[in-house]
Order: sequence, then C-alpha cells, then structure tokens
Amino acid sequence: MKQILLFFLFIFLSVSSLISQESSYRFPFQDPALGMEKRISDLISRLSLEEKASMMLYNSPGVERLGIPPYNWWNECLHGVARAGKATVFPQAIGMAATFDPDLVYRIAGAISDEARAKHNAAVAKGSYEQYTGLTFWTPNVNIFRDPRWGRGQETYGEDPYLTSRIGEAFVGGLQGDDRRYLKAAACAKHYVVHSGPEESRHHFDATPPERDFFETYLPAFKALADTGVEAVMCAYNRTYGLPCCGSPLLLQKVLREYLGFEGHIVSDCWALDDIWARHKVVDTRAEAAAMAANAGVNLNCGYIYKYLPEAVDSGLVLESTIDSNLAVLLRTRFRLGLMDPPEMVPFNAIPREVVNCDEHREMALEAATKSIVLLKNENNTLPLDESKIRNIFITGPTAFDNDALVGNYNGFSGNMVTFVEGIVNRSDPGTVVDYSRGCLLNTDSIFHGFWEARRADVSIAVVGLNRMLEGEEGDAMLAEGGDRQDIRLPRNQVEFLHKLRHNIKEKPLIVVITGGSAIATEEIDSLADAMLFAWYPGEQGGNALADILFGSSNPSGRLPVTFYRNIEDLPPYDDYSMEGRTYRYFSGKVSFPFGHGLSYSDFAYENPRVAEGLIVAGNDIRLSLTISNNSDTPGDEVVQVYAARKKSGNFRPRKTLIAFQRVSLDANEKKHINFVINSYRLSYFNEYSKRYRIDPGLYELQIGASSEDIRARGEVIIFD
Repeated sequence: MKQILLFFLFIFLSVSSLISQESSYRFPFQDPALGMEKRISDLISRLSLEEKASMMLYNSPGVERLGIPPYNWWNECLHGVARAGKATVFPQAIGMAATFDPDLVYRIAGAISDEARAKHNAAVAKGSYEQYTGLTFWTPNVNIFRDPRWGRGQETYGEDPYLTSRIGEAFVGGLQGDDRRYLKAAACAKHYVVHSGPEESRHHFDATPPERDFFETYLPAFKALADTGVEAVMCAYNRTYGLPCCGSPLLLQKVLREYLGFEGHIVSDCWALDDIWARHKVVDTRAEAAAMAANAGVNLNCGYIYKYLPEAVDSGLVLESTIDSNLAVLLRTRFRLGLMDPPEMVPFNAIPREVVNCDEHREMALEAATKSIVLLKNENNTLPLDESKIRNIFITGPTAFDNDALVGNYNGFSGNMVTFVEGIVNRSDPGTVVDYSRGCLLNTDSIFHGFWEARRADVSIAVVGLNRMLEGEEGDAMLAEGGDRQDIRLPRNQVEFLHKLRHNIKEKPLIVVITGGSAIATEEIDSLADAMLFAWYPGEQGGNALADILFGSSNPSGRLPVTFYRNIEDLPPYDDYSMEGRTYRYFSGKVSFPFGHGLSYSDFAYENPRVAEGLIVAGNDIRLSLTISNNSDTPGDEVVQVYAARKKSGNFRPRKTLIAFQRVSLDANEKKHINFVINSYRLSYFNEYSKRYRIDPGLYELQIGASSEDIRARGEVIIFD
C-alpha cells in the first residue's frame, strides 16, 4: 500500500511540475527545458507560410503574436565590429594573415565577439533591432586570393589554402566561443565557393576551374571551417560550372552538405537570388528564383526574393515541407545564440558596454598591427632609425595622414584612430623636428610639393600606396572597373613623386612605406628606397605600430601571404580560374617578393633539421625538428615555414606547397629547438579518377625556410601505402 501511495505521489509531483513549467511559458518553443529540435518543430507548426517566408529573410520582422522579436541577420566583423559605431579596428584581414599567428587571430576574434555582444546587449536594452546590431556575422572571407587585381582580396587571408584554413579556423573559434550551450556569435564562411573576381561581372560570370583546382585550391578552406563547426556559409554571386552558386544542388547539397558534412545554415550573398533571374537568366521569374534557391538548400535570403516563396509553393515550384526543413536549420542558429531563451540564462548577456574599444583591445590592435607590417627591404641597415643622430624628420605621401589607409573596407570606427603621421609624432623625441606635407594626391596628376622640407631633413619617410578608394568591392571603390585594379603598379603620379623626392634629398635616407590590401609591383621604386615596408591597412593603431618599428622599439615580423609579382603581364587572364601560372605554388617566373617573405632586425639561422623517420605510411604523421638561432643582439620573431615538393611527379602538381609554419620568439643570441608534427594528409591531392583525395606514394622534399624561396634547410621523406 505504501508503495502505491508513493507511486501516485511521484506521478502527481511530475504532472504538477510539468503544469508549473508550462504555465511559465505561453508556448512550448519558449521552454529551454525542452530539446532544441522539439522547440523548433513546435515553433514552425505555429507559423503561417507567409510568416515562415518572412523569417527566412535577412531583415526578419518577427512574429508579434508569438512573442518573437524582429531580428536582422546582416552583421559584419571582418576586422572588428563594422558599420555599427564605436568598435576596436584591428588590421584588415589580409594584414591579420600577414602575422602568420593563429593564436593572435583567435584572441582578436574573441575580443570582437565580446564587443559584438556588448553592443547587441546595449541595442536590445533600448528596443533596437537595427541592421548591424545582431550576432550573426558574415565573416570570414576564405576565398583564395588568386589574382592581385581583385579588389576584395584585402578581405581574404591570402593565396595559400593552408594558411587561409589555419587563420580562418582561428577566427571562427574565437568568434563563436567555447561555451557548451551557446554561441557567443555566429561566424560565416564566404563566398562559397569559387569566387575571386572580376567584380565588374560577378553577377553574371561563370567560374569554371579545372576539377583539380576546385578541390585542391578553392575548397580546402571551406572544408576546414566546416570541420571547425562554422555556423553559416554564404553562397556567392557568380555561377560555378554553369549554375548560380546559390541555386546549385551540386555545390550546396552534394559538396557542402554531403561531402564536407556542413550542418549550419546557408545564406545568400546580398541580392544574389535576384541575380538568378535578372542577370544569370537561368529562370524567368522571381518566384522561380526563390524556388530554385530553396530547393538547392539556401536557408536565409539576404535580399527580398524569399517573399515570393508562398507564390512558389502555390505554383507547385517548391514544397512547403522544403520551406519547413530550411527554416528549421536557420532557427537552430537563433536558438544556439540564446535569442529564444530568457536573457538571464545566456552568460554573454552580462558582457558590459565598457568592453568596447577598451585598453586591452587597443593593445591587441597594436600587437596585431606591429606583427602584420612587413619589412620588404633594408639596405645598409637603414632601419631602425637612431633618433640620437636625427634632428629633423620629414613625412610625406598621400596616405601618411589618411584614415582610409588604416581601415580598408568592412570596417568600424573607434574614435582612437592613429595615422602614420600621428604615430611618428607620438614616438618622436620632443627635441626632434617632425614636419609633414602631403606631397602628391592619391592617383591623379598633381603639383608636387614638400621638397624644400625634404631637403633640410635628415631622413624622409614617404607613405604611398592605395586606400579603399582605389581597391574594394563593386560599388565601394571609386573606380570605373568595379573595385578591381587594372594595374598592380603604384599610381603613376606617386612613382613620379618618389623619383622627384629622391632627386631632391640626394643621398639622405628615404624610407618608403606602402599601404594597400593586395600585392603592389615595386620594380619602379625599388632603387629609390633605402628601406621599404608594407603596412597593409593596419587598423586604428597602425600609426603607432609603424613608429615602433621605425624607431626600433618593435622588430618587424610580418610575412607576405601573397606573391608580389613584377607586372600583370606575368599573370594569366584575370577571368581564368585555372591555377596554372598563379601563386607561389604554380608560378615559376621571377617575382618582386615571394610568398612568405619578410625581413627582421635580427639575424636568424636554421640548424640541424631532422626528419624523425624517412619512411612514412600514408596518413601517419611526419615529425620534423630543427634549431633556430638568433645571432644578433636584437630580440625578434621568426616565422619558420615548411614546404613540401613531390619529386618526379608527372601530374599537374604544385611546385611546392606550405604544409606547416610556426612563429618563434627568440631573445638576443638565443637558440630554440622546435618541433613540427605534420599529418601526411597535407600532402594529398585530388584524384580525378577516383574523385577522392589521396596521398601519392613516393619521394618528397621538405623545404624549411624564411619564405617560399628563402629555403634554409632541406629533408626528405618517402610516403608509401
């Protein structure tokens, strides 16, 4: 009898508990105690077809009757929270790649997501759901920077699939966080998949790379990010193999979902679904375009085309069950961000607004900018400057006092921007005269000036190059060519100005600093400069970082994530997506500066390279060790790079390919023993017959060096099945 009473008491308490739980929530989908899939299913069951379609638009209006607030999915954080007011501005993406420092990039992305949450919390607190205040960020851009003319190459991590994968993985990990229940923010890998210009024709262009290039160059970074758990993938504007990227079952289902195992949501590039009918012209109507994208698996439409989904369902072009399936994937992201849970349950809601552009983040921006700047040339140890011997410094050039040259594109604003002029003035001794003149305009014929100041200065620093007016996305850069460059040389008037400057200062030192987000040919100015640095778009602390390097309080350690070619005549046609003749992996001609290049004030030596085993079973690890010595009195960082080259290969294979790298900090006259554990899978290639990646057995040379061409040590390994 007692057991029966206890049983009924248990049933009563359980039912009472359920009733109590249900009473605190109007609908089951609001109950965090239920499983996520049950909550999503319940929510979808309560929506009309029109409401489902509206929730698949980037500017979702919300569903008031269900207590669901509006949400705008469109947010940017390429190198800091963008377009949303105050935020820390880190170096542009290509500059982050130049650090060759995934750990730093992870920390940067963590800082960005902290600021994103703080800004989101502040916006929601006052009932604002404006664009750029959300938590779904359309970053990172892991397209391969195959041609330096591409205006958006500055948004990428360079030309190498492995470097791009490593930096991209770090960014996604830092942005999304490591909470077991909630995403801090949602990252998005873009632009899937074969997309790197031309900007002018991107809305109707068909990219058709050889199959081997698709799998060996364009796809690997997306695979790496899918394995990392990136929450979203953005499909590109162009066609690939005949079909729009946002309407291709091959790309979105067979490759992305099935082959790569991607489980997050797919978002269209903005107004890319409009291209399907209006510019690609593969269908005739907006409803057909909506159906094509939905049937291919696009979950979220940046644009307006998905408002035609109800019409497409009524016309039999797409099933409502397909809409439900696509919406379920999309809603999962909102639940994972905690947007459907009580605010007190989400730990990131406690991040205060004071974190935005805090001292710690500004210091991180300075560290990143310093590590990104590449010393290209340093004749006769012109740098660092010995200020005890310098009485007068002259700064000139069109980007020396230019905030646009700090930020690149897709940027925020911090209120603490430090231009190159300001940075040098900040770091200069009070007894040193520092003067500035623009010298010339950015890219137009102009009256040159400033030469009288240059003649009386002990050293001249000319900051030249590009800003986002001269390269960028279609519609952003002020170019008739849609944001792409037609020439990779400096603008003609800047070259002429440097010649005149050199003539006026005679034998006095001339330091040339180049800004830009892509490779710039330097042959015309190389003989003019005693020292040359590439500063990229270094972010809000760019001026301080440059000054620290010029005066020697920091040692340059950036490395080129792209090849600097001599001219465009050395390159294949821009719209040719074959990799033959492109990047350090396939280009065999003479270059201005190779991939991975970057000088230091220290003198590094590579000693005693050793491969642990000369025979490796395919799939096993390659273990490599060596000693790095700093044979100087200057502490510094070396970026040790390991390349592999297949010997006696009859197939179309890379000349060499990066398989590992490591940033090593050494004190003055210090030695360090470093180890690499490299999975031999990094030697794999795509077999066009089996349609699988495989490791080609045979002899490989391992090349260890300071760049792709500055090889300091070699080893060999034999791979066998």
